[in-house]
Amino acid sequence: MCEANAYLVRNGEEELLMEAVDVLENEGEQIRVANIFGEQKVVKGRIVRMSLVNHKILLEEAP
Repeated sequence: MCEANAYLVRNGEEELLMEAVDVLENEGEQIRVANIFGEQKVVKGRIVRMSLVNHKILLEEAP
């Protein structure tokens, strides 16, 4: 499997946003995250880092 887990960075801590993410789309000032189960979430913010080897996506909410 090549899916990643997406985390929100809040106050320096990583909080799990969604598991098994397979779609990450930039929609202006928002990021749409969708997983293999059809779940979707939209975060107003930015991508901090993606580690493809570790299957990890870090997002940060806009202030």
